[in-house]
Amino acid sequence: MAAKNGSIKLVAGNSNPALAQEIANWLHLPLTKASVRRFADNEIFVEVLENVRGSDVYIIQSTSFPANDHLMELLIITDALRRSSARRITAVIPYFGYARQDRKVGSRAPISAKLVANLITHAGVDRVMTLDLHAGQIQGFFDIPTDNLYASPVMVRDIKERFDLANVMVVSPDVGGVVRARGLAKRINTSLAIIDKRRERAGESEVMNVIGDVAGFTCILIDDIVDSGGTLVNAADALLANGAKDVYAYISHGVLSGGAAARIAGSKLKELVITDSILPTEAVTKAPNIRTLPIAPLIAEAISRTAAEESVSSLFD
Repeated sequence: MAAKNGSIKLVAGNSNPALAQEIANWLHLPLTKASVRRFADNEIFVEVLENVRGSDVYIIQSTSFPANDHLMELLIITDALRRSSARRITAVIPYFGYARQDRKVGSRAPISAKLVANLITHAGVDRVMTLDLHAGQIQGFFDIPTDNLYASPVMVRDIKERFDLANVMVVSPDVGGVVRARGLAKRINTSLAIIDKRRERAGESEVMNVIGDVAGFTCILIDDIVDSGGTLVNAADALLANGAKDVYAYISHGVLSGGAAARIAGSKLKELVITDSILPTEAVTKAPNIRTLPIAPLIAEAISRTAAEESVSSLFD
């Protein structure tokens, strides 16, 4: 496989080597030999061990935990490639870590998502490819072309294979996620319910009300990020209290920090389905009701189309 103007090279950071290898397998390409290591004081050093001059290079690196280390890896890999005369550098960021800081939440607060976008752009990236941004407008934070891919086709396929859609209701865990939930409900032709939630402080939530009649339905919660898991657990309890038969959740990015995996495992949630945009921890892989959907085929197809200068948006028509 080759790009329209030059060869394709795939470079992986340390954030999710398993996903990078799966993408490479789907594209029938080897990962470019590169050394991404640390000195004794944890300073990051990168050395590209193959010729990339004139190549169309794709860096596969999520900015997941530890977010700052993985972000610095991405920036330094970019600089190494730029100084090695790569023709075009695309940052493939399956999980864009600072996306939740996309606006000022109070006086003298930062907009960190914009700052990170600036860092990536000024490091020398020519194009960004990411998956299910927390807010679509973050694409505008970049002054370079940005493709926001969607995990919904992968989720829709899985839902259709596993559920009787006549008994399914899609649920948004909060008002802010209604557009995403409505899009999924439209794709599988089901009804929509909404959780009215009040968040007292960061990382904690209190479910106030369920908007919609969920009695007798198998409810599917849909969202982009699950972090502490508190929102999903509370939402599942509220839906079951309102007569739902079972509650499942389909979430693009399984951040699942701290004791989130144990919290999900001990909850009334029948199953949490996440993509492998973030490398699962041991606690996540051992949780009996957490399942992972592979996202590599979708990303590989998007890379292939970008390299050939074909439409990426048609993947989601």
